[in-house]
Amino acid sequence: MIVVLFGPPAAGKGTQAKRIHEKYEIAHLSTGDMLRAAIAQGTEVGKKAKAIMDKGLLVPDEIVVGIIAERIVAPDCAKGFVLDGFPRTVNQAKALDEMLKGKALAVDHVIVMEVNEAELIKRVENRAEEARRKGEPVRADDDPETFKKRLAVYKAETAPILPYYEAQGKIRRVDGMKSIDEVTAQIDAVLGGGKQGKSWLGKWLTS
Repeated sequence: MIVVLFGPPAAGKGTQAKRIHEKYEIAHLSTGDMLRAAIAQGTEVGKKAKAIMDKGLLVPDEIVVGIIAERIVAPDCAKGFVLDGFPRTVNQAKALDEMLKGKALAVDHVIVMEVNEAELIKRVENRAEEARRKGEPVRADDDPETFKKRLAVYKAETAPILPYYEAQGKIRRVDGMKSIDEVTAQIDAVLGGGKQGKSWLGKWLTS
């Protein structure tokens, strides 16, 4: 089972992706986590990504696509995976389809978490204020001005992916403003409530 979890920054994709990972036993692939790991390790990719991410901009397609291409053939992706933060552009979506097509595979579901933008901004402002009260540094992702830039980039560059997947009949919409458990229940209804993905890693490695 291959799932793309789609929605603006702070919509709760990470939380739901972890639940999908635990229930359906498929890998949780967060491009944000992978890029942050590269940044923490001080790799060349990490240095380039940090300068871009700190400005609230999207990391170039070639960097992200390369990371994903290497990651999805790992053993923990044997039953499939849920993508959190990828694809973020139409070119990335097309690149993903080409990767999978070469192995006779395809994205099964694109789950869109629909949310209220004003409420998202309020969530980020609250997290930033909470960090300040605790005397902790505000994460770049939680800086309200940086977040607004990320939201604008999402609307300009990422939202256009929807028509691409709608043309394939793969869009499934859920109400992301519901409670965490209610959103999970909506996603379970889309995914079948507990069916585990078939192992396709062997086919991938031998084709």
